[in-house]
Amino acid sequence: MEKSCSLLVHFDKGTPALANEIKEALEGNDVPAKIDAMKNAIMLLLNGETLPQLFITIVRYVLPSEDHTVQKLLLLYLEIIDKTDGKGRVLPEMILICQNLRNNLQHPNEYIRGVTLRFLCRLNEVEIIEPLIPSIISNLEHRHPYVRRNAILAVMAIYKLPQGEQLLVDAPETIERFLSTEQDQSAKRNAFLMLFNCAQDRAVNYLLTNVDRVSDWGELLQMVVLELIRKVCRTNKAEKGKYIKIIISLLNAPSAAVVYECAGTLVSLSSAPTAIRAAANTYCQLLLSQSDNNVKLIVLDRLNELKSSHRDIMVDMIMDVLRALSSPNLDIRRKTLDIVLELITPRSVNEVVQTLKKEVMKTQSGELEKNGEYRQMLIQAIHSCAIKFPEVASTVIRAARVCSCALWILGEYSLSLSEVEGAIATIKQCLGDLPFFSISEDVEAADSSKKSQQATSITVSSRRPAILADGTYATQSAASETTISPNIMVQGSLATENLRSLLLTGEFFLGAIVACTLAKLILRLEEVQPSKVEVNKASSNALLIMVSMLQLGQSLVLPHPIDNDSYDRIVLCIRLLCNTGDAERKIWLKSCRESFVKMLSDKQLRETEEIKAKAQISHSQPDDLIDFYHLKSRKGMSQLELEDEVQDDLKRATGEFVKDADDANKLNRIIQLTGFSDPVYAEAYVTVHHYDIVLDVTVINRTKETLQNLCLELATMGDLKLVERPQNYTLAPESSKQIKANIKVSSTETGVIFGNIVYETSNVLERTVVVLNDIHIDIMDYISPAVCSDTAFRTMWAEFEWENKVAVNTTIANEKEFLDHIIKSTNMKCLTASSALEGECGFLAANLYAKSVFGEDALVNVSVEKQGDGKLNGYIRIRSKTQGIALSLGDKITLKQKGGS
Repeated sequence: MEKSCSLLVHFDKGTPALANEIKEALEGNDVPAKIDAMKNAIMLLLNGETLPQLFITIVRYVLPSEDHTVQKLLLLYLEIIDKTDGKGRVLPEMILICQNLRNNLQHPNEYIRGVTLRFLCRLNEVEIIEPLIPSIISNLEHRHPYVRRNAILAVMAIYKLPQGEQLLVDAPETIERFLSTEQDQSAKRNAFLMLFNCAQDRAVNYLLTNVDRVSDWGELLQMVVLELIRKVCRTNKAEKGKYIKIIISLLNAPSAAVVYECAGTLVSLSSAPTAIRAAANTYCQLLLSQSDNNVKLIVLDRLNELKSSHRDIMVDMIMDVLRALSSPNLDIRRKTLDIVLELITPRSVNEVVQTLKKEVMKTQSGELEKNGEYRQMLIQAIHSCAIKFPEVASTVIRAARVCSCALWILGEYSLSLSEVEGAIATIKQCLGDLPFFSISEDVEAADSSKKSQQATSITVSSRRPAILADGTYATQSAASETTISPNIMVQGSLATENLRSLLLTGEFFLGAIVACTLAKLILRLEEVQPSKVEVNKASSNALLIMVSMLQLGQSLVLPHPIDNDSYDRIVLCIRLLCNTGDAERKIWLKSCRESFVKMLSDKQLRETEEIKAKAQISHSQPDDLIDFYHLKSRKGMSQLELEDEVQDDLKRATGEFVKDADDANKLNRIIQLTGFSDPVYAEAYVTVHHYDIVLDVTVINRTKETLQNLCLELATMGDLKLVERPQNYTLAPESSKQIKANIKVSSTETGVIFGNIVYETSNVLERTVVVLNDIHIDIMDYISPAVCSDTAFRTMWAEFEWENKVAVNTTIANEKEFLDHIIKSTNMKCLTASSALEGECGFLAANLYAKSVFGEDALVNVSVEKQGDGKLNGYIRIRSKTQGIALSLGDKITLKQKGGS
C-alpha cells in the first residue's frame, strides 16, 4: 500500500542507495551528505521500502541538527513513516519525536516553527498531537505572520480530527478573537477559512458585521468570502438577498480573480436582469484587460453560457464581446465570432458588419500568421449576417449572385398572369435593347482590306466586379483594351448596374440563369394566358434574347468567349421553347420545385435537431411550490431582490429550472464492483467530466464486525492517472461509506481501472482482500454527436493528419441498415441529408461527425457498395487531429460493425 505523503518525487529503483550507506552518511558531520542521505531515505520509503533500522540513527544524528534543510527533510521523513502498529496504537518510540516537535514549536527561528506547524496539519495521531496543543496555541500570538498563519492551519486541521473538538474545545472562539485583531492578510484568510470550515455561523456573523469593509480586504480573504456566500446561499436560498450586495461591491475589486469569481457567483445565485447584466459587463471587461489567452477562452465560455440562458440581456453586450477580436489568437477569434453571430439583431447588424469589414481590411497587411484563415472566418461571418438579415446584403454580396437568386425566385414563384407578365417585362427592361452589339455598314471600301488584316484596339468602358480591401464585392469602372473586328460597335452603355452590364463583363453563367428563368416564365404563361398570340409574342422575344446572348458570347467583343456549360444550357432552353412536351413541362414546373422543397425540409429538420440538442431540458414537478410575487411582503427588499423574485417565479411557472440528469440515466452508469456474497459490497457511479473521471464508489459492510483500515486501492491501465492517494476508513457493521476517486485523463484512448478493497477485522490479524471487477473506460464516454457545416467538414478532413482506415466486414446486407448500426455504435451524427440516402442503388456514402469532451473533432466517412453475392464491401475512414481518438474509434467500429450489440 502506498504511503501518504505531501512529497512526490520520481525515483529510479534500478540503482537504489543501500541502507548502510545512508546510515553512514547520516552519522557523519558533513551536512550536504546528510541532506542527500535523507533524500535517498525518503525516496526509498515512497517506493515501498521500510528501513526500520534508520529510525534510531535519525533520532540520534538528525534530530539535533540546526540546518533548516535537514529539519525540513526530517519532517517529511516523519510524515511518511508508520507511526502506529498493526492495531492502530502509536509506537512507543514516537515519544522521542513528540519532544523534538515541542522544541521546534518553541524554537527561536520562525522558519522552524512554521514548517513544524505545517507538518502537524498532516498528522492524524491524537496521542502525538495532544501534548503539543499549548505550544500550538501560543504560536497564534507569535510576532511573525508566517508562524501565525501556519498555527491557524494547524488548529483547523486538529479541530477537524474525529477527537478534535475535545482537544480544542474553544478553538472557534479563539480564532474569532484572533481574526478581529489580526492585520496580516494571509493570516486573516486562514482564520476566516477555519471558521468557514469549522464554525460557519461565526464566519457568517463576522462577515455581516464587517460588510462595509469587505472591499478593503485582501484578495485571498475575498475569495474565501465568495466561497462562503455560495455555500450559505446554496443551503438557504432565502438569505441570498443580504449577500448579493457584498458580491456587487466586490465586482470593483482590483483583483481579476476576485472579479471573475464574483461574476460567477452572481450568475449562480441570481437571475435578475440587473445581476446578469453586471456579470456580463464584468466578463467583457476581463476579456479586454487580461492578456492570458487561456483566461480569455474561459471568460468566453462563461459568456457563451450566459448567451444560452439570458440572450435578451446579452444582445446589448454584443459590441463589447466583439472587441475580443483584437486578440491575435485564432481560437479566441473563432469563439468570439460564434457567440456574436447568435446575438445579432436587426438593431445591431449594421454595426457588427462594419466592425467585421474593418477586421477584414486589417488582414490585408499579411504581417500576422494565419491571416488567411482569419480572413476566411470573417467572410463567412459576414455571409451569415447577410443571409440572416437581407437588408445588409447589398453591402456585402456580389451583384451577380444576388441577380441569380432573384431570377430563380421570379421564375419559380411567379404564378398568376400579372406576376408572370411583370417578371418578363422586368427582365427585358434590365437587359436593355437588343442586340447587345451591331455591325456598322458605313465603312469605306478602300480601308476595309487593310483594316481586315490588322486588329484594331479600342477601349471599352465596363463595370467589373472587384474584391475590396474589406473582403466585400463591388463593381468598378475599368477601361479594357479589346481586340474586335473593325466594323463592330457595342450597343448600350456598360455603366448601368443591371443585367446587361453584368452580361457585357462576361457573366455568362448569369446569362444561362436568365435563359432558364425566361423558359420557365414562358411555360407558365402558356398555362395562365388564354391568348395564344400573346404567348407566341412573349416566346419570340425570349428566344431573341437567348440567341442574342449566344451571339454575344461567340463574338470578339469580349476577351473571353462563353463557356461550354452556359452555352449548352442556353441552347437547351431554346430547344425547350421550340418544342415542349408534357414530360419536359412537368420537370421544369413541378419536379424542380418538389426537389427544392424536399431539400429545405431536410435542412430544416437538421436545424431543428441541432436546436433541440442545444436546448436545456426543463422539468417542473406538479407539486413544486409557487410563490406568488404580488402577495409577498416587499418590506426590506432591494430592487435586485424584487427582480430576482420575479425571474424565479417566471422560471418556476414555465418549468425552466434545470435539474440534475434523470435518475434512470444515472442508474445506467452504475457498475457493480463486487459480488452480492462478498463481505464487502461495492458499486461505482462513473462520471466523465472533461479531463477528469470521477468514481463515486459506495462501499457497504455486510458483516456484523467493524472493518478497520478499509482502503480502496485502484490502479489504471492506459492514459489514465490516479490523482489522489487512497485513504483508510473505519466501517461500522452493516454501514456504508461513499468514497470518491478522481482520475486524470490525458487522451481519448480506451483505458481500464482495476483494483481491490483491503480491510482488517479485530478477529483476523491478516488483511482481507476483495478483488474488484474491472471498469472499462470506453471512448463512447468521451464523444457525443455534433453538427457542423459541409464546408467545415471538408476543411477539417483536409487538415487532419491522422487517418484510420477500417475495411467493412459485416453480416448486414442492407446499406442503410449498416449505416444506422454504425451511427448507433459510435454515438455520432450523420451529416448527410436523409434524402441523399434514400433509394436502392447498391452503394452508399455518408459523413459522420462527433466531438469529444476534450474539444476534439472526430470525422468518419462511410463508403459501402453491395457486391453481386449480396454482401457489403467498402471502407470506413476515420480522421482526427490526434492519434488516440482515431485509433480508439477504429477499434470500436471493428468490434461493433458485424452487427453485434
